[in-house]
Amino acid sequence: MEYVGGTAMYDLVSLGETGIPGEVVAISGGVVTAQSYEYTGGLAPGDVARPQGTPLSASLGPGLLGGVFDGLLRPLSGSGDWLLPGAARGVAEERTWRFVPAVSEGDRVRAGGVLGRIRDDGPVPLRVLVPPGTDGVVERIAPEGRYRREAVVAVVNGTEVRIGTTWPVRRPRPVRERGGEREALATGQRVIDLLFPVARGGTVAVPGGFGTGKTMLLQQIAKWCDADVIVYVGCGERGNEMADVLAELSALEDPRVGGRLADRTVTIANTSNMPMMAREASIYTGATVAEYFRDMDLDVVVIADSTSRWAEALREFASRTGALPAEEGYPAGLASAIAAFYERAGAVTTLGGGQGSVTVIGAVSPPGGDLTEPVTAHTERFVRCVWSLDRDLAYARHYPAVSWAGSFSRDAAALAARHAAASDPAWSARRDRIASVLAEADRLADLVDLIGITALPDQERVSVLAGRLVREGVLRQNALSPTTRTADRTRRRRWPRPCSRSSTGAGNWWPRGCPRPPSRRWTSGRCSGPGRMWGRTTPKGCGHGERPCSPASGNSGDRGCTVPRRVGA
Repeated sequence: MEYVGGTAMYDLVSLGETGIPGEVVAISGGVVTAQSYEYTGGLAPGDVARPQGTPLSASLGPGLLGGVFDGLLRPLSGSGDWLLPGAARGVAEERTWRFVPAVSEGDRVRAGGVLGRIRDDGPVPLRVLVPPGTDGVVERIAPEGRYRREAVVAVVNGTEVRIGTTWPVRRPRPVRERGGEREALATGQRVIDLLFPVARGGTVAVPGGFGTGKTMLLQQIAKWCDADVIVYVGCGERGNEMADVLAELSALEDPRVGGRLADRTVTIANTSNMPMMAREASIYTGATVAEYFRDMDLDVVVIADSTSRWAEALREFASRTGALPAEEGYPAGLASAIAAFYERAGAVTTLGGGQGSVTVIGAVSPPGGDLTEPVTAHTERFVRCVWSLDRDLAYARHYPAVSWAGSFSRDAAALAARHAAASDPAWSARRDRIASVLAEADRLADLVDLIGITALPDQERVSVLAGRLVREGVLRQNALSPTTRTADRTRRRRWPRPCSRSSTGAGNWWPRGCPRPPSRRWTSGRCSGPGRMWGRTTPKGCGHGERPCSPASGNSGDRGCTVPRRVGA
């Protein structure tokens, strides 16, 4: 396009008679290059291009919760089976909202202060806030009533405040202070909450190859985590997966406040057959929506599925513009782009003085499961937690297939201090003990395959069985079972206690109060195999009922055995 005075980088332009939206991506001499967000069929040389003078912005306000939007935050409901290029798909303007003022004329307010509340937008209380950069006296406030999104409900120091607002998607919303007290985000998935917890305002990467259950895990977190608002960004996902997400969210009952879970979820659906640049913008749109709700002192979780397809959009755009490629064809600025996205997470003190958080969970789909490829490698540099999915666990039908050997959490130490302050100082020790049990069981797994478990010493047999108990009884969950699909807070506090009493020290490796399995030195006519029946005959208090077929301390014979014990048999 020919350069028009006042046009700047990342400004919106309207292309052709149909008004196809585009974004300025380069200005060189008298030529402006714009990238279209929609199909450009029908455009021809000589068509008009109208600069809008503003960057790509998201329209924020009531009406987002429960809605389904494209990558530019335009509603998809009611748009028909086919999205026509250039068709206006703005947020429905005919709906009205009940506004209740919270201040009076003459009151002095500051940026982020509450001017009023929206009473009829579902289970999440919404507020009308003083815009950033605005302070002063309330010159006018609208009375209680129903208004449209574009209606002016207050005037602060000459600035009009509407129910709805807009914000550039590539610019983070300001806060008073970042950081604060660390509190765990409960996901409802035991392997995460117990071994690899994430704090509110943290960042998580979920790398895994095809078929390891990334989408299923993210959907479970969206359903059962204890955040106030969920922003689900389907970035380049297949259409059938997004359809499954929408169907399940609409059918599920919200475990926190009742009603539909979808009523406190914002879904941004940008499937793989939608324009590439809209996919690139969708991830910033999701972060902007999350920051809007965060400024209302809410805890928000952004789920991006997947950032690999977003990075592919960056690679395709770089190739179109002729940028010098880096590793595997990705642009040289890939690491900076990934860091800029995850930096928008955080627990903050808002401009109004409240506490809010944005937690970002991004799936990574490395080709062929290669975790050394650029997107995965760069992402692991910038996130606080990695929940790596294991192919062998997934193929064994163990879900969530989170690998306890390949995952980590940098928030665990801070959350341990939080547990200690909340009268649970042993939480960290129990977590470490469970991790050591799993590690020891993994170490012995290959040996068991070679020689069998009966050939192992007693202590190592117990380690193998304890690891299996933790894996199958604690970490494994069934998303279709009403009992195990999620774990409430009361259960989470008790998880490690029964399983963390063992130790690797000789003579102290068996839970206190429970008899040990018989040594291979002790046999009897009835106990034909040493230690074979003890697991099913544990006495009361140890969880199984009867006394084991094992030596009775201080007696000359084994209770329950027909032949006296023989040493050296």
